[in-house]
Amino acid sequence: MAAVGGQAIIEGVMMQNGDRVAVAVRRQSDGEIVVRDIPTRSRFRKLEQIPFIRGNFRLYDMLALGLRGLNMSAKLAFPEEEQLGKGESWLTFTVAILLAVGGFIILPLYLANTVPGLRTGSSILFNLVEGTIRIIFFLGYLYAISRLKDIHRVFQYHGAEHKTVYTYEAGEPLTVDNARKYTTLHPRCGTAFLMIVLVISILVFSLAGNPSLWLKVLSRLLLLPVVAGISYEALRFSGTHADRPWVRFLIQPGLWLQKLTTAEPSDDMLEVAIASLKRVTAPVEVPVQIESVGTAVRENGALSPSAE
Repeated sequence: MAAVGGQAIIEGVMMQNGDRVAVAVRRQSDGEIVVRDIPTRSRFRKLEQIPFIRGNFRLYDMLALGLRGLNMSAKLAFPEEEQLGKGESWLTFTVAILLAVGGFIILPLYLANTVPGLRTGSSILFNLVEGTIRIIFFLGYLYAISRLKDIHRVFQYHGAEHKTVYTYEAGEPLTVDNARKYTTLHPRCGTAFLMIVLVISILVFSLAGNPSLWLKVLSRLLLLPVVAGISYEALRFSGTHADRPWVRFLIQPGLWLQKLTTAEPSDDMLEVAIASLKRVTAPVEVPVQIESVGTAVRENGALSPSAE
């Protein structure tokens, strides 16, 4: 069975199965589930097959695809509201990346560098302190945004995505009753990837030694692709060997972290996640039947009755 994955979007879920990607969104004006396909645009297929290099290119593809999914979900969920243009979306995304680099890479480095005993001492100790500050900042950020109502809804859809993927991986019919019983924590989650990045970065950044501040900043930026490449391979390995006790032990912090980025979904959220996954796993050109409680499903512009 092919590995499937997804992402929570605005009032819905985006699912991917190989080259097939679909978004399913609960339209707020009438409660209908709207399903749309998204064409994939991988530009680095050959490079994405090379271990320790592919992670950076796949990360780029996932970020670009995620941005497209978010834009589409906003248009589908709130069609009457004015949406950001393509240029505005990329500008917002770029600013967010710069803020993340500044807040989670450069600021922890600067704070650790203000401690006289660390500034010129052991690079391993310096990076342990820097990494600890970075993890504290990251946990604080996740906790803060999880308290926001709109973000909490996104995290509920994140939980719905995981439960639905678990149902598919178990070979069970994709129904709300089957999905409801599964956990919201999944070893292949992007949140787990971020935790791996935080840990791997401590080890990799230590290789740069303990030079002056500007060289430390430069080394972090130059080594980010190395960190991403190693972290991606670690995530792939853990996702395919999560049944081994020692692997399960190592990935536990990533699963704990998902307690901040996922929440128990409602049944109607599970319906949306199921609609998206059914779309990308159904045979091509075969209509998707969605379990529902009286709503309707609109597939690529054509309204079809929901299966009861």
